[in-house]
Amino acid sequence: MPVTLLVAVPEALRPQFFADGDGLRLASVAERLGGDLLVAESVPAALEAADLSAVRAVVVAWGVPAFDAGMLARLPALRLVAHTGASVKPFATPELFAAGVHVTQAGAGMARSVAEVSLAFTLALLHRVPQFDHALHAGVPWSDAERAPVQHELLGAPVGVVGASRTGRAYLELLRVLGARPLLADPTLDAAEAADLGAELVGLDDLLAAGAVVALHAPTLPETHRMIGARELALMPDGAGLVNTARSWLVDEGALVAELRSGRLSAAIDVFDEEPLPADHPLRSLPNALLTPHKAAGTREGRLRQGAIVVDELERFAADEPLRHAVTAADLERMA
Repeated sequence: MPVTLLVAVPEALRPQFFADGDGLRLASVAERLGGDLLVAESVPAALEAADLSAVRAVVVAWGVPAFDAGMLARLPALRLVAHTGASVKPFATPELFAAGVHVTQAGAGMARSVAEVSLAFTLALLHRVPQFDHALHAGVPWSDAERAPVQHELLGAPVGVVGASRTGRAYLELLRVLGARPLLADPTLDAAEAADLGAELVGLDDLLAAGAVVALHAPTLPETHRMIGARELALMPDGAGLVNTARSWLVDEGALVAELRSGRLSAAIDVFDEEPLPADHPLRSLPNALLTPHKAAGTREGRLRQGAIVVDELERFAADEPLRHAVTAADLERMA
């Protein structure tokens, strides 16, 4: 039988995304599409190994090449690309949409994981964990290590949230449960909608000026590029902290480094302009910077949610039902 479903996910990632039983569900989807399932390390590897002219759906992970005209010519029956991650920008070309191919992604599965890391970062900055940890690891005398900016509790603290994205909303829920006072900046919401999320809607400048911690959860769009620059950072009060688990796109990294070097602000960052972060990057040596290697979404539970979303979407596709996590050509045009 012809191959109708290609799962182009590296072997090391497959058990992270797909739970017991998902293999049978994927094979069932392939059968409903009129053929067999092929599992491969990548789309190029599959193209070398098999005839994919009957493939109607492809599952991809990170690092997939662009679905350009050349690739589409070798996949003439393709009608769905399902991404186990979030951003489809690296591979979803205008040619892909022009060919009538649907695109879906599993970003919703990451929201809770990233929100929890944002919360952990928020608590760490409020309690000055980066400074204390850095000092003790560096062998600083105990009395000197104790000298950090004033510590604060989350209870009652004004915490700014920039963007009511899926992750922003999950983060807001955690803040509410722990008794913070959330402030929200999002031009797509009105005050009543923000109140429904448990937050006070304010302008970005007012949020920056009031937040003990400001967490970024805005989307990657042309208008959000470097939305937090030197002017915006200067609005933040002394001792405030910036959390970025979204995209480095949102922040002028050079301006942030300058503020951190002054000691006026602190930051907790999971995303960087250059990844891997160079060993000699100034952020690595700053005691008021808490850094993680773009792993906020890397939980076992989150990855399994992502895989489940993809399998569910494939089943909807095979049943000719509407997709719940589709990305349109219009969405792609707005993405940076």
